[in-house]
Amino acid sequence: MKHVIALDVGGTGMKAALVGADGELLHQARRPTGRERGPDAVVEGILDFAAELRAHGIRAHGEPASAAGVAVPGIVDEAEGVAAYAANLGWRDVPLRALLTGRLGGVPVALGHDVRTGGLAEGRIGAGRGADRFLFVPLGTGIAGAIGIDGKVEAGAHGFAGEIGHIVVRPGGAECPCGQRGCLERFASASAVSRAWAEASGDPDADAADCAKAVASGDERAARVWQEAVDALADGLVTALTLLDPRTLIIGGGLAEAGETLFTPLREAVRRRVTFQKLPSLVPAALGDTAGCLGAGLLAWDLIETADPSVETTDPSEVTT
Repeated sequence: MKHVIALDVGGTGMKAALVGADGELLHQARRPTGRERGPDAVVEGILDFAAELRAHGIRAHGEPASAAGVAVPGIVDEAEGVAAYAANLGWRDVPLRALLTGRLGGVPVALGHDVRTGGLAEGRIGAGRGADRFLFVPLGTGIAGAIGIDGKVEAGAHGFAGEIGHIVVRPGGAECPCGQRGCLERFASASAVSRAWAEASGDPDADAADCAKAVASGDERAARVWQEAVDALADGLVTALTLLDPRTLIIGGGLAEAGETLFTPLREAVRRRVTFQKLPSLVPAALGDTAGCLGAGLLAWDLIETADPSVETTDPSEVTT
């Protein structure tokens, strides 16, 4: 059975799958990234995991994977297949595509940025299915974005497209590790809400999920912290939609798990700020933590279709998630 390898490398864990031509998940596996062992060991772990997946494919389906797709964090040169930099994994200029191609018997390998790869999956088979233009924004430790155009995600000229978290929404505000002050992710990421609520509540262990629960229970201090984050997020999103004019705006990440505690005030805050702009549909992400792995599978099948247009694969709308 023809299939591909999909691998999503995170700071703490790796998710992997074998994906059939009809989009079926034929095999799934997870394992720790092992970053405490150092960057070289992380790279070797990725190569070993991919080789194990290839071997499983041969045993279970009678042939090796036809291609592989890998999503990694940090700065990624997708055209050259190089993982340029990842602070949380400690690597620089790792030729990951070439290393994986060598370990996997010469099959083509696609390397993608984790957020853009997750955005590809959300756009094609998740919450943005059917939208010709979408913006995917996960709200986690930081805030990033994926700009979707006609079923593909735009990387930009230098691989930095979609970095909405570094739009300045509060000039002169909190210093950001990027060197600016007042960046969106300093006010509206899950980690920013956690910091603000820990300070406001006096509980150093309180986090964004606790803040959301307190908001739902009517706590006024929590409501103030939450609204400040929502207002900052709305300012950043309206800047982005003014530039990009997406049909669908997909919000994911840990903060989106608050559901309508986030989406009801956020939709209203965005609506109040638009003037001439067309208001996009603002929806929660649908694929959760499987988005990166599913997107890596899509990247792999795209490689096969590009090399051989006669290859028949599933319509994206039919992929089994």
